[in-house]
Formats: sequence, structure tokens, C-alpha cells
Amino acid sequence: MQYKWTYNPPTPSEEAGAKALAEKIGCSPLVASLLIERGITTESSSKRFFRPQLADLINPFLMKDMDVAVDRLNDAMGRKERILIYGDYDVDGCTAVALVYKFLQQFYSNIDYYIPDRYDEGYGVSRKGLEYAQQTGVKLIIILDCGIKAIDEIAYAKTLGIDFIVCDHHVPDEEMPDAAAILNPKRPDDTFPFKELCGCGVGFKFMQAFAKNNGIPFSRLIPLLDLCAVSIAADIVPVTEENRILAFHGLKQLNQNPSIGMKAIIDVCGLTGRDISMSDIMFKLGPRINASGRMENGKETVDLLVERDFDTALRKARHVDEYNEQRKDIDKHMTEEANQIVEKIESLKHQSSVVLYDENWRKGVVGIVASRLTEIYFRPTVVLTRDGDLATGSARSVAGFDVYEAIKSCRDMLLNFGGHTYAVGLTLKWNDITTFRKRFQQYVESHLNMEQREPTLNIDATLDFKDITKRLMNDLKKFAPFGPGNEKPHFCTRNVYDYGASRVVGRNQEHIKLELVDSKSSHVMSGIAFGQSQSARYIKSKRAFDIAYTIEENTFKHGNIQLQIDDIRPCEER
Repeated sequence: MQYKWTYNPPTPSEEAGAKALAEKIGCSPLVASLLIERGITTESSSKRFFRPQLADLINPFLMKDMDVAVDRLNDAMGRKERILIYGDYDVDGCTAVALVYKFLQQFYSNIDYYIPDRYDEGYGVSRKGLEYAQQTGVKLIIILDCGIKAIDEIAYAKTLGIDFIVCDHHVPDEEMPDAAAILNPKRPDDTFPFKELCGCGVGFKFMQAFAKNNGIPFSRLIPLLDLCAVSIAADIVPVTEENRILAFHGLKQLNQNPSIGMKAIIDVCGLTGRDISMSDIMFKLGPRINASGRMENGKETVDLLVERDFDTALRKARHVDEYNEQRKDIDKHMTEEANQIVEKIESLKHQSSVVLYDENWRKGVVGIVASRLTEIYFRPTVVLTRDGDLATGSARSVAGFDVYEAIKSCRDMLLNFGGHTYAVGLTLKWNDITTFRKRFQQYVESHLNMEQREPTLNIDATLDFKDITKRLMNDLKKFAPFGPGNEKPHFCTRNVYDYGASRVVGRNQEHIKLELVDSKSSHVMSGIAFGQSQSARYIKSKRAFDIAYTIEENTFKHGNIQLQIDDIRPCEER
């Protein structure tokens, strides 16, 4: 993938501001400038950023309906009503259900949980789920990571004598369900200061409010923060403000004292004894937690996350790992098929969006394939499969483009849709796909900026290799946890050369292990460039090139600095 590099050198006033902040907090001007880029300009805000405090979490009762939700839960427990914790089948939904169930189970026994079957019931509140609730005597359902659009289903539940507390973070419609309480910071009438909580985060705030109302020490919630960190990373929500605090302390919990279920997943991933990062969650823990919902039933994931016996949890984690291996095979096959379709359809190469469908594609994997295609073609992408007379699937987007609004523009022909800026699920009639594709393409064509049609690397600073020290690496580690809104700092170094030891590596010889020297300082640095073996011949020609990279710690040589190189550009291309 060829990136467009963007770099704005600091102005004299910006350099002066960085120098002043650096003197106040005792860091380098480079680190201070990285803080200022993130809107952190004072000594006090720098301390809050580097040392997030649980005491700074927002009062949960500032969220609309929180007092109503806590009262309804207290009433249910007081009347000994049966409570059902109901959630979506993805990572966010499963971790949210596990969090709320594990916390409430400590104080109340008449409680159960339910995850709908993706293939049998579909997304959100299902009639089958309501039948299960009725048959088991449920009077209150706490629904997590979905429910904000379940108007008809929640109305029907009310006729059965079942109340709902909705805990969701997806964008609501103008009409919302008639629930006992709706907790969603994206409600237009909600003044909660932070809008970007994930579903598990909303569930956490509910439990925080319940604990506060009932005099339960906040310390009882801390063991559940590992679930919050996993959800924040996997759902790709901004790692800023409230989410940064939850992710920071959740990672601490995940590394120091994970729950039994999480410990088993960590063991299966081969991460035991390593410092787990948000990246590890995204690429190792998250996919395994997602796998049972994609391949079979997400309830197996919750069973694992709430398990109290390690041997049993390890057995369940290995079973989930098998699902993940199956998912990877199907994912690879579907992506290859999708790529072949794009290559065959000449017109798609010139369009600003991609809409693909195949009646044999697996419903649980279309979202991953949409993400892969978005990365390959860098265009908003919709991937659909057949479910009877219906088409169901997922949309994914590129940076800066709101695919939710694009899907919403076609709502008159959709039977259902929901999601947020970069990821949407949708359902329509199979026979309407051609019309939908045309409408979606028209919207994207008129709203997608030219700059959004090519992948961009935002360079934070230009460095010489002599500037890359262990102190700098340690300072950069303090910026973690990373994610949207707090990306890893990217740097570039100009005019570097192969030091002589660079070589192609990997099972399929797809990566490059680099030993580089820069022309200015004559310092040597090692690096890894994943999936960039096409540049190997140029590198070995001894000609100069520029690199864009992040600064990492080599996990195999603890303490050693390694550059993770995102892009290699021959100097003559400047």
C-alpha cells in the first residue's frame, strides 16, 4: 500500500510552546510537542494524561435515565424478579454481558444471561430470546450493545410483562423504544460529557452507578476493568478521556490480575508473561473472543469469560481458538473470492465505493471481509450475503468518512440497519441489492473527499537515528494505551541506506528485516517492514530512501529498540 505522507513542521511559536511545556514537566521538546498535538498544553493536563486516575471517571448519574435505570434494577432485586442480561454476539456485547452478570451475581442470584444466535435469530432483540425470557419467568432484561432500535420487540415484551433497560452506544433513530430506561450517551437529549463509550463502557457506567447508589465500594468494580479494555480495543472507539482511563486501568488489570477466563485466552494466545497491549487485544484476544459468535453461538464466549475454574476455562478457550482457526480459513477464502470479483468488474476500479454480494458467503465473516477490502482498496465497502429472501451484511469505512450516514441515506429501502461512523450492519431485500448499490455509490461519490481516497500517514516529527534513544522509547510508552484519537506517534527519517544485513524474511518471504544507517548521524538502527518485500530489491541496490515508522521495543530482545516501518519511499519519489 502506497501512503501519502503529511507532515507540518512546527512553527517558531509552536516550538517555543513545546520548549516551555518541556521545562515545566521535565521532558524533551519532542515529547512536549506530541502532547500539544493531542491538545494537552498544561502541566496539570499532562499529568492527567500520563497518569489516568479512576477518581477522574465521570459521575455516571450525569447520563440520561441513569437514576431511572438504577431504581428499576433496585426494585427488581427487591421484589426478587428474575433478571436476564442480554447482549450482542460480538466482543463488545459479550464482554458487556460478562461484566454486568459477574458484578450483579455477587449480590443477587436470580439472574441469567442470553446471547442470540447470529444465524438463527440475527442481530439484537429476537422473538426467540423473548420467548426464552417469558418461559424462564424473566421480568427485567438488561440489554447491552444493542436494543436502541428494537422498538417493536420491546413493545411486544411489554405485553408479556417484561421491562427493558437498554444500554447501547449506537446512533439512535428519531424514535426510541418504550423501555424502562435508555442509557446511551449518543441520545440527542443526553448531556453526558463523553459520547464515545463502547457498549461495555455503558454497562460499566451502569454498574458504577448501581454500586454508588447501594454503598458498594468502587474497588469491587476494578476486577472487571480487563473486560472494558478488551472491548475498547476491539470495538475501535476513541482511546481518549473516559475511555483512556478505563483502557489504562483495564490493561493494568489484564496484565497483573486477569479474570480466569481472560487468563485462559491469554494462555491460548501465547501471551503469558508478556506485557499485553491494545494491539495484542485487537489482533489476538479480540478475534478469539469474537470467533464463537461468528462461527456458532456467542454464548460460549460469555461462558468462558464468567468461568471460575481455570482448567475448565482453558478447555473452553481452546475450543474458541478452534473456532478462530475455522474463521481464518473462511475469511481468507471469502476475501480471495471478493478480490477476484473486484478484479473482474472493471467498473468497480473507477468507483469510489465497493458493494459485493454472494449468497454462499458466511454471515458471521462478512464484516471482517468488508474491513479487509477497505484496507486493500481504500474505499467505503459493503459486503452482503443471502438469508432467505433477504441480504444481510456489513459496511466499513475509510478514515474521515461517515458510512453510517451513507447507509442512512438509503434507509427507505432497508429493513434494518445500525452502527456508528465506521461500521454498520444492514438488512435489505435480496432483489434490491442492485438499486441499493447504485444509491450508495451516488452518496459516496458526492460526499467522499479526494483526500479520503488514499491512505495517509500523519508524520509527527522528522528524526535522525541519533535522536532515537531508550529514554525516548520509554517516554513514548507513556502515551499508551493507543487507539483512535491517540494514535502511536509516527516519525520519518530521510536518506537512509541498507547497512548490509537487510534481508527478506517470513514464511512466504513477504517481510523485510532491516539494518539501516542514516546519512546524517551514521547511527545504525534495526527495523521490520511487514508485507513490504517488494521494496527489497531497491533497498539492496544501496540507493537512499526515506522511511516512516513507529518506535517499538523488540519483544524478543527485551529493551532493544526496533523500528516498525510502515512505508518505504525511494528518495527520487519526493
